[in-house]
Amino acid sequence: MLDANLKAQLQAYLERLVNPIELIASLDDSQAAQELHQLLQEIAGLNAKIRLAEPVSGERQPSFAIARVGETPRVRFAGIPLGHEFTSLVLALLQVSGYAPKIEAVIAEQIKGLSTRLNFETYVSLSCHNCPDVVQALNIMAVLNPNISHTMIDGALFQQEVTDKNIMAVPSVRLNGAEFGQGRMTLEEILAKVDTEAEAKAAAQLHDKAPYDLLIVGGGPSGAAAAIYAARKGIRTGVVAERFGGQVMDTLAIENFISVKETDGAKLARSLEEHVKSYEVDIINNQRASRLSKDDLFHVELASGATLRSKAILIATGARWREMNVNGEKEYRGRGVAYCPHCDGPLFKGKAVAVIGGGNSGVEAAIDLAGIVSHVTLLEFDSKLRADAVLQKKLHSLPNVTVITSALTTEVHGDGQKMTGLSYTNRLNNESHHLAVAGVFVQIGLLPNTDWLKDTLNLTNRGEIEVNARGETSMAGVFAAGDVTTAPFKQIIIAMGEGAKASLAAFDYLIRQQ
Repeated sequence: MLDANLKAQLQAYLERLVNPIELIASLDDSQAAQELHQLLQEIAGLNAKIRLAEPVSGERQPSFAIARVGETPRVRFAGIPLGHEFTSLVLALLQVSGYAPKIEAVIAEQIKGLSTRLNFETYVSLSCHNCPDVVQALNIMAVLNPNISHTMIDGALFQQEVTDKNIMAVPSVRLNGAEFGQGRMTLEEILAKVDTEAEAKAAAQLHDKAPYDLLIVGGGPSGAAAAIYAARKGIRTGVVAERFGGQVMDTLAIENFISVKETDGAKLARSLEEHVKSYEVDIINNQRASRLSKDDLFHVELASGATLRSKAILIATGARWREMNVNGEKEYRGRGVAYCPHCDGPLFKGKAVAVIGGGNSGVEAAIDLAGIVSHVTLLEFDSKLRADAVLQKKLHSLPNVTVITSALTTEVHGDGQKMTGLSYTNRLNNESHHLAVAGVFVQIGLLPNTDWLKDTLNLTNRGEIEVNARGETSMAGVFAAGDVTTAPFKQIIIAMGEGAKASLAAFDYLIRQQ
């Protein structure tokens, strides 16, 4: 299962094991079970502190649990955790043995203080780049608190279970048998949902914070660059963000970031956060801005009820996936309507799906999905595709792809549980058509996150913040940078440059106020 190089790397990691652990498998006669058993044998052979226990009968086969010797298992993997989940496996082996997770002490104590029985299940696909963060967060909770257990479930391997529970997006988390959440979630976000008193406590603490010189709203590439430049000037700097990393966290391969030949969004986001934390920057994560106002200071009100104050503000809230805004889209989101083909594509194996959008993102999605699903129908509003020629050539070479242009999607249909199809109108003759598909992947661009700024700053009809060459907005003392603004060409490296520039302009503003 593991090549020589991977075995050598894994063996080096396993030298950090603290206490003996055992791997407890539940196997059937399938090929997957044989492969899992081989993987577990190979892992057990790499370190004397790992014991392969006798197989047991279990709810899901093939699966296995990891437990410290003498303790009840609380971390389980249903499936073979390779691909993106191999890191989750390695961390689970170490952490179950007693190797301390790399989280803040206050978070660890909050986890240990939870007294409710919590049984989490996370449905993943091994190609999902968002899933490991959720799996690893819930594994940490299970390791630190005996009241908590967690099972990772490979949706591609347990397809009947996925169908029975209408799991149509990953990661999909269930708690004590009920739906808990979908999509990327941080450990802090999960804790906030299960520890109902935590939000009120956090809001009270935030409300008491002293005013900043510069408060940056948004933690993507632009906000991170702004924070570094501000901190280097020696001013009191804060960053408040829904999630540090922003839209980059949902980005796969990054091959145009100058001086870095290739990376991915999650790695880049981690590097950004580490760089910002190397300075005296107050990072406030998992908080959404809801209103901006001003008296002698600027006030940023948060959805949690807290208010942060600052002498100057820099807005870098980025953008989010654009929605179709048709009937049925919200109702069937996560139940057929999806926005990440790489994450959710494996759940539609052997089924017919649609892709909305004929730009690079849409065409790339159709190409990727064609290797998984039975048929892909790409719908484009324009009279022609807008993707690069090389992508169009590849798309048209695929036998299980149909391209329909001049198509306006009008409605998503479903049976109350899951999506069953969609309707579109031919814009050339106004004829309406029905398409029977199990899922639709929406790839029609991004919308700036400026809903909370309406009637406060000058925005374009697309919702972008109007800025000048220095990142200044229509309100003195408020600056903006990155994808949320009118700056052309929404690219990571451009957003970083814009963030640095706006931060320098904000510093110039501050010194002139003294």
